Amino acid sequence: MGRGGMSAAHPTVVIGAGIVGVSAAIWLRRAGVEVTLVDRGAPGQGASYGNAGVLANCSVVPVTMPGLIRKGPKLALDPNFPLFLRWSYVPKLLPWLVTYLSHANDADTRRISAGLSQVVGDGVEQHEALARGTRAADWIVNSDYTFAYTNRAAFDGDKYVWDLRREAGFEPELIEGAAVREYEPNLGPDIGCLAVMKDHGYIRDPGGYVAALAEEFQNLGGVWQQGDVLDFSFEADKVVAVETTHGPIPCADVVLATGVWSKPLMKRLGLRIPMESERGYHIVFENAENGPSVPLMLASGKFVATPMAAGLRCAGIIEFGGLEAEPSKAPLALLRKQVAIAFPNLKSTGEVEWLGHRPAPADSLPLIGQVKTTGVYVGFGHHHIGLTSGPKTGRLIAQMMTGQRPNMDMTPYDPARFAR
Repeated sequence: MGRGGMSAAHPTVVIGAGIVGVSAAIWLRRAGVEVTLVDRGAPGQGASYGNAGVLANCSVVPVTMPGLIRKGPKLALDPNFPLFLRWSYVPKLLPWLVTYLSHANDADTRRISAGLSQVVGDGVEQHEALARGTRAADWIVNSDYTFAYTNRAAFDGDKYVWDLRREAGFEPELIEGAAVREYEPNLGPDIGCLAVMKDHGYIRDPGGYVAALAEEFQNLGGVWQQGDVLDFSFEADKVVAVETTHGPIPCADVVLATGVWSKPLMKRLGLRIPMESERGYHIVFENAENGPSVPLMLASGKFVATPMAAGLRCAGIIEFGGLEAEPSKAPLALLRKQVAIAFPNLKSTGEVEWLGHRPAPADSLPLIGQVKTTGVYVGFGHHHIGLTSGPKTGRLIAQMMTGQRPNMDMTPYDPARFAR
Protein backbone atom coordinates (compact mmCIF):
# COMPACT_ATOMS: atom_id res chain seq x y z
CA MET A 1 0.00 0.00 0.00
CA GLY A 2 1.16 3.54 -0.69
CA ARG A 3 1.04 6.31 1.85
CA GLY A 4 -2.00 8.06 0.49
CA GLY A 5 -2.37 11.77 1.25
CA MET A 6 -0.63 11.98 4.61
CA SER A 7 0.87 15.41 5.28
CA ALA A 8 4.21 16.49 6.70
CA ALA A 9 2.51 16.71 10.10
CA HIS A 10 2.20 12.91 9.97
CA PRO A 11 5.57 11.67 8.79
CA THR A 12 7.03 8.23 8.60
CA VAL A 13 8.90 7.62 11.85
CA VAL A 14 12.02 5.49 11.56
CA ILE A 15 13.04 4.02 14.91
CA GLY A 16 16.73 3.13 15.04
CA ALA A 17 19.68 5.06 13.57
CA GLY A 18 21.86 2.09 12.69
CA ILE A 19 22.67 1.13 9.12
CA VAL A 20 19.20 -0.31 8.39
CA GLY A 21 17.22 2.59 9.85
CA VAL A 22 19.40 5.31 8.31
CA SER A 23 19.30 3.55 4.92
CA ALA A 24 15.50 3.31 5.03
CA ALA A 25 15.28 6.96 6.07
CA ILE A 26 17.47 8.12 3.16
CA TRP A 27 15.64 6.07 0.54
CA LEU A 28 12.29 7.31 1.86
CA ARG A 29 13.48 10.93 1.70
CA ARG A 30 14.74 10.36 -1.85
CA ALA A 31 11.21 9.18 -2.67
CA GLY A 32 9.80 12.41 -1.26
CA VAL A 33 8.47 11.03 2.02
CA GLU A 34 8.57 13.18 5.17
CA VAL A 35 10.66 11.26 7.72
CA THR A 36 11.54 11.63 11.38
CA LEU A 37 14.45 9.45 12.56
CA VAL A 38 14.50 8.58 16.26
CA ASP A 39 17.10 6.79 18.38
CA ARG A 40 18.06 6.84 22.04
CA GLY A 41 21.72 7.23 21.07
CA ALA A 42 23.71 8.96 18.36
CA PRO A 43 23.54 7.52 14.83
CA GLY A 44 25.89 4.66 14.01
CA GLN A 45 26.34 3.16 17.44
CA GLY A 46 25.41 -0.36 18.60
CA ALA A 47 26.01 -3.25 16.19
CA SER A 48 26.39 -0.77 13.31
CA TYR A 49 29.44 0.63 15.08
CA GLY A 50 31.24 -2.48 16.24
CA ASN A 51 31.07 -4.91 13.33
CA ALA A 52 34.10 -6.16 11.38
CA GLY A 53 33.38 -3.61 8.66
CA VAL A 54 33.43 -6.09 5.76
CA LEU A 55 30.99 -5.76 2.87
CA ALA A 56 30.72 -9.52 2.68
CA ASN A 57 28.62 -10.30 -0.41
CA CYS A 58 29.58 -13.98 -0.05
CA SER A 59 28.25 -14.35 3.53
CA VAL A 60 25.44 -16.67 2.55
CA VAL A 61 26.07 -19.52 5.01
CA PRO A 62 24.33 -19.57 8.42
CA VAL A 63 25.99 -20.73 11.62
CA THR A 64 23.44 -23.55 11.90
CA MET A 65 25.03 -25.98 9.45
CA PRO A 66 24.60 -29.77 9.49
CA GLY A 67 26.60 -31.34 12.32
CA LEU A 68 26.33 -28.38 14.70
CA ILE A 69 24.15 -30.29 17.16
CA ARG A 70 26.78 -33.02 17.42
CA LYS A 71 29.76 -30.65 17.64
CA GLY A 72 28.17 -27.81 19.60
CA PRO A 73 28.67 -29.05 23.20
CA LYS A 74 32.33 -29.86 22.54
CA LEU A 75 32.93 -26.44 20.95
CA ALA A 76 31.23 -24.62 23.84
CA LEU A 77 33.59 -26.35 26.28
CA ASP A 78 36.75 -25.79 24.21
CA PRO A 79 38.62 -22.75 25.66
CA ASN A 80 40.36 -22.23 22.31
CA PHE A 81 37.16 -22.08 20.25
CA PRO A 82 35.56 -18.63 19.89
CA LEU A 83 32.17 -19.63 21.32
CA PHE A 84 31.40 -18.69 24.91
CA LEU A 85 28.36 -19.23 27.13
CA ARG A 86 27.40 -17.43 30.32
CA TRP A 87 26.28 -20.57 32.10
CA SER A 88 23.96 -18.67 34.44
CA TYR A 89 22.09 -17.47 31.33
CA VAL A 90 21.64 -20.92 29.76
CA PRO A 91 18.18 -21.63 31.32
CA LYS A 92 16.83 -18.43 29.74
CA LEU A 93 18.66 -19.17 26.48
CA LEU A 94 17.48 -22.77 26.16
CA PRO A 95 14.07 -22.31 24.38
CA TRP A 96 15.73 -20.14 21.71
CA LEU A 97 18.69 -22.49 21.44
CA VAL A 98 16.49 -25.55 20.83
CA THR A 99 14.72 -23.78 17.95
CA TYR A 100 18.01 -22.41 16.61
CA LEU A 101 19.66 -25.83 16.54
CA SER A 102 16.59 -27.42 14.93
CA HIS A 103 17.67 -25.70 11.70
CA ALA A 104 21.10 -27.37 11.70
CA ASN A 105 20.28 -29.69 8.81
CA ASP A 106 20.95 -29.64 5.08
CA ALA A 107 17.46 -28.67 3.89
CA ASP A 108 17.11 -25.74 6.29
CA THR A 109 20.69 -24.60 5.72
CA ARG A 110 20.09 -24.43 1.96
CA ARG A 111 16.78 -22.60 2.46
CA ILE A 112 18.35 -20.08 4.82
CA SER A 113 21.36 -19.65 2.52
CA ALA A 114 19.07 -18.84 -0.41
CA GLY A 115 17.34 -16.22 1.74
CA LEU A 116 20.64 -14.68 2.86
CA SER A 117 22.04 -14.54 -0.68
CA GLN A 118 19.15 -12.32 -1.82
CA VAL A 119 19.99 -9.60 0.72
CA VAL A 120 23.81 -9.75 0.75
CA GLY A 121 24.76 -10.80 -2.78
CA ASP A 122 24.98 -7.23 -4.13
CA GLY A 123 26.02 -5.58 -0.87
CA VAL A 124 28.89 -3.48 -2.26
CA GLU A 125 26.72 -2.16 -5.08
CA GLN A 126 23.93 -1.29 -2.62
CA HIS A 127 26.33 0.62 -0.37
CA GLU A 128 27.71 2.55 -3.32
CA ALA A 129 24.19 3.46 -4.49
CA LEU A 130 23.25 4.65 -1.00
CA ALA A 131 26.41 6.69 -0.37
CA ARG A 132 27.09 8.04 -3.87
CA GLY A 133 27.55 11.80 -3.84
CA THR A 134 27.69 11.97 -0.03
CA ARG A 135 30.50 12.37 2.48
CA ALA A 136 29.90 8.75 3.51
CA ALA A 137 31.23 7.46 0.16
CA ASP A 138 34.78 8.26 1.31
CA TRP A 139 34.57 5.49 3.92
CA ILE A 140 33.89 2.72 1.35
CA VAL A 141 36.92 0.75 0.09
CA ASN A 142 36.69 -1.79 -2.74
CA SER A 143 38.90 -4.78 -1.95
CA ASP A 144 39.31 -8.52 -1.77
CA TYR A 145 37.85 -10.43 1.17
CA THR A 146 40.25 -13.27 1.91
CA PHE A 147 39.86 -16.45 3.97
CA ALA A 148 43.08 -17.71 5.54
CA TYR A 149 43.59 -21.42 6.21
CA THR A 150 46.40 -23.48 7.70
CA ASN A 151 46.70 -25.53 4.51
CA ARG A 152 44.75 -26.86 1.52
CA ALA A 153 43.34 -29.70 3.61
CA ALA A 154 41.77 -27.21 6.03
CA PHE A 155 40.21 -25.37 3.09
CA ASP A 156 38.91 -28.67 1.69
CA GLY A 157 37.42 -29.39 5.12
CA ASP A 158 35.14 -26.39 4.54
CA LYS A 159 33.81 -27.91 1.30
CA TYR A 160 30.16 -27.68 2.37
CA VAL A 161 30.49 -23.95 3.05
CA TRP A 162 32.30 -23.22 -0.21
CA ASP A 163 29.82 -25.28 -2.22
CA LEU A 164 27.02 -23.09 -0.87
CA ARG A 165 29.00 -19.97 -1.77
CA ARG A 166 29.65 -21.30 -5.26
CA GLU A 167 25.95 -22.03 -5.71
CA ALA A 168 25.32 -18.37 -4.84
CA GLY A 169 27.82 -17.31 -7.52
CA PHE A 170 30.98 -16.81 -5.44
CA GLU A 171 34.05 -18.70 -6.64
CA PRO A 172 37.31 -18.23 -4.68
CA GLU A 173 40.77 -17.82 -6.14
CA LEU A 174 43.16 -20.12 -4.24
CA ILE A 175 46.69 -19.05 -3.29
CA GLU A 176 49.16 -21.52 -1.79
CA GLY A 177 52.82 -21.86 -0.86
CA ALA A 178 55.19 -18.94 -1.32
CA ALA A 179 52.46 -16.94 -3.07
CA VAL A 180 50.67 -16.59 0.29
CA ARG A 181 53.44 -14.28 1.60
CA GLU A 182 53.56 -12.41 -1.70
CA TYR A 183 49.84 -11.66 -1.31
CA GLU A 184 49.96 -10.88 2.44
CA PRO A 185 53.53 -10.67 3.81
CA ASN A 186 52.51 -10.03 7.43
CA LEU A 187 50.76 -13.37 7.97
CA GLY A 188 52.24 -15.82 10.46
CA PRO A 189 53.85 -19.11 9.36
CA ASP A 190 50.76 -21.16 10.28
CA ILE A 191 48.85 -19.86 7.24
CA GLY A 192 49.49 -21.83 4.04
CA CYS A 193 46.37 -21.38 1.93
CA LEU A 194 44.24 -18.36 1.03
CA ALA A 195 40.79 -18.33 -0.59
CA VAL A 196 40.44 -14.89 -2.15
CA MET A 197 37.03 -13.41 -2.91
CA LYS A 198 37.29 -10.60 -5.45
CA ASP A 199 34.87 -7.68 -5.80
CA HIS A 200 34.12 -7.22 -2.11
CA GLY A 201 34.88 -4.26 0.12
CA TYR A 202 34.95 -2.79 3.60
CA ILE A 203 34.11 0.34 5.57
CA ARG A 204 37.11 2.16 7.09
CA ASP A 205 35.04 3.45 10.03
CA PRO A 206 31.57 1.90 10.36
CA GLY A 207 30.44 4.33 13.07
CA GLY A 208 31.68 7.36 11.14
CA TYR A 209 30.11 5.99 7.96
CA VAL A 210 26.63 5.66 9.45
CA ALA A 211 26.98 9.06 11.14
CA ALA A 212 27.83 10.58 7.72
CA LEU A 213 24.77 8.90 6.21
CA ALA A 214 22.62 10.33 9.02
CA GLU A 215 24.05 13.74 8.20
CA GLU A 216 23.03 13.21 4.55
CA PHE A 217 19.52 12.28 5.70
CA GLN A 218 19.27 15.65 7.46
CA ASN A 219 20.71 17.41 4.40
CA LEU A 220 17.82 15.89 2.45
CA GLY A 221 15.37 17.54 4.85
CA GLY A 222 14.88 14.65 7.26
CA VAL A 223 14.23 15.35 10.93
CA TRP A 224 16.48 13.83 13.62
CA GLN A 225 15.21 13.39 17.18
CA GLN A 226 17.07 11.73 20.02
CA GLY A 227 15.00 9.88 22.63
CA ASP A 228 13.72 6.53 23.81
CA VAL A 229 10.74 4.96 22.06
CA LEU A 230 8.35 3.54 24.65
CA ASP A 231 5.29 2.33 22.75
CA PHE A 232 3.00 2.68 19.75
CA SER A 233 -0.48 4.22 19.67
CA PHE A 234 -3.08 2.61 17.43
CA GLU A 235 -6.48 3.46 16.04
CA ALA A 236 -8.40 0.55 14.51
CA ASP A 237 -5.22 -1.56 14.53
CA LYS A 238 -3.28 1.07 12.53
CA VAL A 239 -0.35 2.92 14.06
CA VAL A 240 -1.02 6.66 14.51
CA ALA A 241 1.77 7.74 16.85
CA VAL A 242 5.08 6.70 18.35
CA GLU A 243 5.32 7.36 22.09
CA THR A 244 8.75 8.66 23.13
CA THR A 245 10.36 10.07 26.24
CA HIS A 246 9.78 13.52 24.71
CA GLY A 247 6.10 12.90 23.97
CA PRO A 248 4.16 11.36 21.08
CA ILE A 249 5.12 11.74 17.42
CA PRO A 250 2.00 11.47 15.20
CA CYS A 251 2.82 9.34 12.19
CA ALA A 252 1.54 7.85 8.96
CA ASP A 253 3.60 4.70 9.38
CA VAL A 254 6.69 3.40 11.15
CA VAL A 255 9.95 1.60 10.44
CA LEU A 256 11.27 -0.43 13.38
CA ALA A 257 15.00 -1.08 13.00
CA THR A 258 16.48 -1.34 16.48
CA GLY A 259 18.24 -4.70 16.21
CA VAL A 260 17.89 -6.97 19.21
CA TRP A 261 16.03 -4.18 21.07
CA SER A 262 13.15 -4.54 18.60
CA LYS A 263 11.89 -7.58 20.46
CA PRO A 264 9.88 -5.80 23.22
CA LEU A 265 8.11 -3.50 20.75
CA MET A 266 7.25 -6.52 18.60
CA LYS A 267 5.41 -8.00 21.59
CA ARG A 268 3.26 -4.87 21.53
CA LEU A 269 2.34 -5.88 17.96
CA GLY A 270 1.39 -9.38 19.04
CA LEU A 271 4.50 -11.18 17.81
CA ARG A 272 6.90 -13.02 20.08
CA ILE A 273 10.15 -13.10 18.15
CA PRO A 274 12.57 -15.91 19.09
CA MET A 275 15.67 -13.75 19.03
CA GLU A 276 18.72 -13.56 21.25
CA SER A 277 21.67 -11.25 21.62
CA GLU A 278 24.83 -12.71 20.20
CA ARG A 279 27.38 -10.72 22.17
CA GLY A 280 30.11 -9.65 19.74
CA TYR A 281 33.56 -8.45 20.79
CA HIS A 282 36.20 -6.53 18.94
CA ILE A 283 39.61 -5.04 19.66
CA VAL A 284 41.03 -2.14 17.70
CA PHE A 285 44.83 -2.18 17.63
CA GLU A 286 45.39 1.53 17.23
CA ASN A 287 47.74 2.82 14.51
CA ALA A 288 48.64 -0.78 13.72
CA GLU A 289 51.69 -1.77 11.71
CA ASN A 290 52.45 -5.16 10.14
CA GLY A 291 48.79 -6.15 9.85
CA PRO A 292 46.83 -7.19 6.76
CA SER A 293 46.22 -4.92 3.77
CA VAL A 294 42.71 -6.31 3.09
CA PRO A 295 40.04 -7.84 5.35
CA LEU A 296 41.03 -11.37 6.33
CA MET A 297 38.89 -14.10 7.87
CA LEU A 298 41.22 -16.31 9.90
CA ALA A 299 39.53 -19.70 9.66
CA SER A 300 41.40 -21.28 12.57
CA GLY A 301 40.52 -18.46 14.97
CA LYS A 302 37.13 -17.63 13.43
CA PHE A 303 37.80 -13.91 13.53
CA VAL A 304 38.04 -11.15 10.93
CA ALA A 305 40.89 -8.64 10.82
CA THR A 306 40.10 -5.42 8.95
CA PRO A 307 42.42 -2.45 8.37
CA MET A 308 40.51 0.67 9.41
CA ALA A 309 41.13 4.37 9.86
CA ALA A 310 41.84 3.98 13.58
CA GLY A 311 43.92 0.84 13.26
CA LEU A 312 43.40 -2.90 12.85
CA ARG A 313 39.97 -4.06 14.03
CA CYS A 314 39.75 -7.74 14.96
CA ALA A 315 36.23 -9.07 15.55
CA GLY A 316 34.32 -12.29 15.58
CA ILE A 317 34.15 -13.87 19.04
CA ILE A 318 30.67 -15.16 19.90
CA GLU A 319 29.17 -15.17 23.40
CA PHE A 320 25.64 -15.91 24.55
CA GLY A 321 24.84 -14.19 27.81
CA GLY A 322 22.00 -11.74 27.26
CA LEU A 323 21.89 -7.95 27.18
CA GLU A 324 22.67 -7.14 30.80
CA ALA A 325 25.95 -8.86 31.73
CA GLU A 326 29.24 -6.98 31.75
CA PRO A 327 31.94 -7.86 29.19
CA SER A 328 33.77 -11.12 29.80
CA LYS A 329 37.56 -11.33 29.92
CA ALA A 330 37.97 -14.76 28.32
CA PRO A 331 36.68 -13.85 24.82
CA LEU A 332 39.03 -10.87 24.60
CA ALA A 333 41.97 -12.94 25.87
CA LEU A 334 41.34 -15.59 23.21
CA LEU A 335 41.03 -12.93 20.51
CA ARG A 336 44.41 -11.45 21.51
CA LYS A 337 45.97 -14.91 21.45
CA GLN A 338 44.62 -15.66 17.96
CA VAL A 339 45.68 -12.25 16.62
CA ALA A 340 49.24 -12.79 17.90
CA ILE A 341 49.41 -16.12 16.05
CA ALA A 342 48.02 -14.70 12.80
CA PHE A 343 50.10 -11.49 12.81
CA PRO A 344 53.22 -12.17 14.91
CA ASN A 345 54.88 -8.83 14.06
CA LEU A 346 51.84 -6.65 14.72
CA LYS A 347 52.62 -3.39 16.50
CA SER A 348 50.17 -0.80 17.82
CA THR A 349 50.11 2.27 20.04
CA GLY A 350 47.17 1.04 22.11
CA GLU A 351 44.09 -1.18 22.23
CA VAL A 352 40.39 -0.36 22.44
CA GLU A 353 37.96 -3.09 23.47
CA TRP A 354 34.27 -3.17 22.53
CA LEU A 355 31.21 -5.32 23.21
CA GLY A 356 27.95 -5.08 21.28
CA HIS A 357 24.84 -7.12 20.57
CA ARG A 358 24.09 -8.82 17.26
CA PRO A 359 20.38 -9.66 16.81
CA ALA A 360 20.18 -13.43 16.25
CA PRO A 361 16.72 -14.74 15.24
CA ALA A 362 16.22 -18.45 15.76
CA ASP A 363 15.91 -19.10 12.02
CA SER A 364 18.93 -16.93 11.04
CA LEU A 365 16.89 -14.79 8.61
CA PRO A 366 16.10 -11.08 9.10
CA LEU A 367 12.59 -9.74 9.47
CA ILE A 368 11.74 -7.35 6.63
CA GLY A 369 8.22 -6.14 5.88
CA GLN A 370 4.96 -4.90 7.35
CA VAL A 371 3.52 -6.44 10.50
CA LYS A 372 -0.03 -7.43 9.49
CA THR A 373 -1.72 -4.20 8.31
CA THR A 374 -0.52 -2.08 11.23
CA GLY A 375 1.59 0.35 9.19
CA VAL A 376 4.63 -0.82 11.16
CA TYR A 377 7.40 -2.08 8.88
CA VAL A 378 10.35 -3.90 10.38
CA GLY A 379 13.97 -4.37 9.39
CA PHE A 380 16.03 -6.21 12.00
CA GLY A 381 17.47 -9.60 12.92
CA HIS A 382 20.36 -9.61 10.45
CA HIS A 383 22.72 -11.60 12.71
CA HIS A 384 26.20 -11.46 11.07
CA ILE A 385 25.16 -9.69 7.85
CA GLY A 386 23.74 -6.41 9.15
CA LEU A 387 26.31 -4.02 7.71
CA THR A 388 26.46 -5.73 4.32
CA SER A 389 22.70 -5.99 3.88
CA GLY A 390 21.64 -2.78 5.67
CA PRO A 391 21.35 -0.53 2.60
CA LYS A 392 19.39 -3.13 0.62
CA THR A 393 17.08 -3.81 3.55
CA GLY A 394 16.41 -0.08 3.89
CA ARG A 395 15.76 0.21 0.17
CA LEU A 396 13.34 -2.74 0.17
CA ILE A 397 11.41 -1.24 3.08
CA ALA A 398 11.22 2.14 1.32
CA GLN A 399 9.95 0.43 -1.83
CA MET A 400 7.22 -1.41 0.06
CA MET A 401 6.16 1.73 1.90
CA THR A 402 5.90 3.79 -1.29
CA GLY A 403 3.81 1.27 -3.22
CA GLN A 404 6.59 -0.30 -5.25
CA ARG A 405 7.01 -4.04 -5.58
CA PRO A 406 10.51 -5.29 -4.66
CA ASN A 407 12.11 -7.30 -7.45
CA MET A 408 12.63 -10.36 -5.25
CA ASP A 409 10.67 -12.84 -3.18
CA MET A 410 10.10 -11.27 0.26
CA THR A 411 8.46 -14.38 1.77
CA PRO A 412 11.55 -15.64 3.66
CA TYR A 413 11.70 -12.40 5.69
CA ASP A 414 7.98 -11.95 6.42
CA PRO A 415 7.48 -11.16 10.13
CA ALA A 416 4.19 -13.10 9.91
CA ARG A 417 6.23 -16.30 10.09
CA PHE A 418 6.29 -15.74 13.87
CA ALA A 419 2.53 -15.10 14.19
CA ARG A 420 1.63 -18.35 15.86
